[in-house]
Amino acid sequence: QVQLVESGGGLVQAGGSLRLSCAASGRSFSSYAMGWFRQAPGKEREFVGRISGSGDNIYHSDSVRGRFTISRDNVKNTVYLQMNSLKPEDTAVYYCAAAPFLTSIARMYRNWGQGTQVTVSS
Repeated sequence: QVQLVESGGGLVQAGGSLRLSCAASGRSFSSYAMGWFRQAPGKEREFVGRISGSGDNIYHSDSVRGRFTISRDNVKNTVYLQMNSLKPEDTAVYYCAAAPFLTSIARMYRNWGQGTQVTVSS
């Protein structure tokens, strides 16, 4: 089992940047694939991107590719989501999650953080 805590959310103007962090506790962090998801009010949870345990396999959704970057530091047991060129439609609660294998499917992720709010003003 791994426990996850997100941080770094906040209020930013359109065009600005934020970096989210997801700190993991527990054993064998590098054995977990990590994903980022987001959920806006009244909408379903949306896949943002995922990264393999070693960090050498990364995928971002079409909606964020070129603006967001996922990375991880297995020494610090932390995964990051660097968000640039933010848009109002990026406003959501952002969640990190851990899975035993690389996947983009939310229900395959077994461990979730509590979420961090990102609000982008126009």
